[in-house]
Amino acid sequence: MSKIEEVLSHYMEGHHESLIPILQDIQMTEGYLSEETIVRIGSFLRMSTTKIYGLATFYDRFRFYPCGRVHLRICHGTTCFINGSSAVVAAVREALGIEPGQTTRDGRFSYELTACMGGCNEGPMVMVDGEYRTHVRAEDIPEMITKLKAVADLK
Repeated sequence: MSKIEEVLSHYMEGHHESLIPILQDIQMTEGYLSEETIVRIGSFLRMSTTKIYGLATFYDRFRFYPCGRVHLRICHGTTCFINGSSAVVAAVREALGIEPGQTTRDGRFSYELTACMGGCNEGPMVMVDGEYRTHVRAEDIPEMITKLKAVADLK
């Protein structure tokens, strides 16, 4: 049984109210929601894939691409923005050569922007694999990425 089938086995076929929990469980298991997964969920729930994708894209927590071995989340909320998160985003973009929501070709890194991490007095904030980094500045990014490359190579 595939991981997707295993997740779906915990839900009743055709029950649309299970959609968000199914998406959450599959993302937790697989790391992201692939096109194949969305099609399989649509078949299971007897629901159009367009509706599933539309709902999933409404929430910023669902991903549609595999994350890199090191995943960065950059707070781009109002306070972090005022404190310089745009410069942090630009520095990450330059250091990695990718846009938010993408993964580097070597699979080492990915990053995304998030609306708020709840640490407004600590911003700009960057979450690296679940660990918060506070008061991050654009000039910190090259050294941070260099150190994280070693981490990515160990994963």
